Amino acid sequence: MHVAVVLFTSDLRLHDHPPLSAAVRSNSFVVPLFVRDAGISAVGFDAPNRRAFLADCLQDLDQGLRKRGGRLILRTGEVVEQVCKVVADAEADEVHMAAGASAYARAREERLRRALEREGTRLYVHEAVTTALAPGAVTPSGSDHFAVFTAYFRRWSQRDIRTTLAAPRTVQVPLGTHSEKLPERKDVTGVSPGLASGGEEEGRRALASWWGNGIAQYAERHDGLAADATSRLSAHLHFGTLAAAELVHRARSTGGEGAEAYVRQLCWRDFHHQVLAARPLTAVADYRTRGDRWRSEGAAEEDLQAWKEGRTGYPLVDAAMRQLRHEGWMHNRGRLITASFLTKTLYIDWRVGARYFLEWLVDGDVANNQLNWQWIAGTGTDTRPNRVLNPVRQGLRYDAEGAYVRRWVPELEGLEGSGVHQPWKLPEARRALCDYPDPVVGLAEGLERFRLGRGLK
Repeated sequence: MHVAVVLFTSDLRLHDHPPLSAAVRSNSFVVPLFVRDAGISAVGFDAPNRRAFLADCLQDLDQGLRKRGGRLILRTGEVVEQVCKVVADAEADEVHMAAGASAYARAREERLRRALEREGTRLYVHEAVTTALAPGAVTPSGSDHFAVFTAYFRRWSQRDIRTTLAAPRTVQVPLGTHSEKLPERKDVTGVSPGLASGGEEEGRRALASWWGNGIAQYAERHDGLAADATSRLSAHLHFGTLAAAELVHRARSTGGEGAEAYVRQLCWRDFHHQVLAARPLTAVADYRTRGDRWRSEGAAEEDLQAWKEGRTGYPLVDAAMRQLRHEGWMHNRGRLITASFLTKTLYIDWRVGARYFLEWLVDGDVANNQLNWQWIAGTGTDTRPNRVLNPVRQGLRYDAEGAYVRRWVPELEGLEGSGVHQPWKLPEARRALCDYPDPVVGLAEGLERFRLGRGLK
C-alpha cells in the first residue's frame, strides 16, 4: 500500500492541481493536509479578512474532497513538525506540495526536505502551481531575473504554459487519520462587512460570471473605477482556488483585445513573483534605493491617520481607502493612486503603506503587494521612479462623472459630475454642509517635499 501526503498551501483547489494529481496517480491512498502555520500567525500575516476567506476555502476544499470519497486533514503548529507527524502516522512514502516564491516559503520547503530525508521520505515540490510560469523559468542573459516588465512579458509570452489538469475523480484517505475541526468564517472577528466569499466553488462561479460579461470589454473598461469591470479574482488567485495557468489558457483560447489585456495582468503577477524569488529582501527593502529621507511615522502621524481613515480631503484617495476597509479589496487603479499619494505627496515610507494594506487586503500577497508598492514609490522596477499620480487628474480620467467617489464618500453625494473631485473649490458655506475635510496638504507642497526628500532639483 503506497501512501502520499499532499500539503496544501496557497493552492486550495482540486481542479488543475499538479501535486494532488501526481499523488493520486502514483499512490493508493492520499492524505490531503493543510497546516495552520504558527509562523504565519507569529508575524501577523493572518489578518482577519484573509483568515475568514481561508476558512471558506478550507470548508469548500473539504466538501470537494468528500464528494470524491476523501476529506481534508487540518493540523495547527509548526509546518515541518506537523507534516512529519502525519507522514509517520500514515506511514507515507512521499509528500507533494507547490513551490513558493518568498524567502519564508522556500526556507520552509528546505527544512521539510531535510526532515523528511532523515525519515526516508521523499519530498516532491511542484513548480507553476501558484503562478502560470515558475519563477526563473525565463531569465535574461547574465541575470537570474527580469527587472523590466516589457522584456519579461515578451519572453513569457513565447513560453508554453503547462497543460491544465482535471480534478481527480476519487481521493482515498487512509482510515484513522486524525483532523482538527475546520475553522468557520463566523468565528473570525474584525472582518470587513463587504468581504467576498472564498472557496473553489465560489471562485469558479465568479470566473464564469465575469468571463461571460466582462472579458470582451476588459481592455477598455478595467481602469474605470465606477464601472467595477475588473475580474475581482485576485483573492482566488492568492489562495489558489483558481489556477493562473488555467486562466491564461482560457484567455488565449477566447482571444480578442480584452483577453490579451487580461493575460498581460496575469503576467504582471508572475513578473513580481520572479523578482521576489530572485531578490527575497525586496519584501522589506528597496529593490533600487533612491536615497529617500522618508518622514517618520511620528512626524507624519496625523497625515498617515487621515490616509488610513479616508479623510485626506482628496475624494478619490478617500473613496479607495474606504473601499479597502469595507470590502477588504481595492480596485487596482485605486491602489496605484493611494500608494502614490502616501509615498509621493505625503512622503511616507512605502513599507508603512504596504503593511497597512496587508492588514486589510484579502488578496494580500507579499510578491504583488510589496513590489507594486515599490513600483509606485519609485524604489522598485519602475523605469520612471519619480512619477507622481495626481489624484485630481486621475479622478477626472478614471471616474469622470464622480460615481465611484459618491459611492464611497457619501458626504459628497450631493455634488454633481466631475466637480466632486475638487470640493475645496466650492463656496465656503457649501463646503461646510458637506462635512468633508480640507486637503491635508496641497499637491504642489507635497510634490516639493517629495523632490527635496529625494534630492531632486
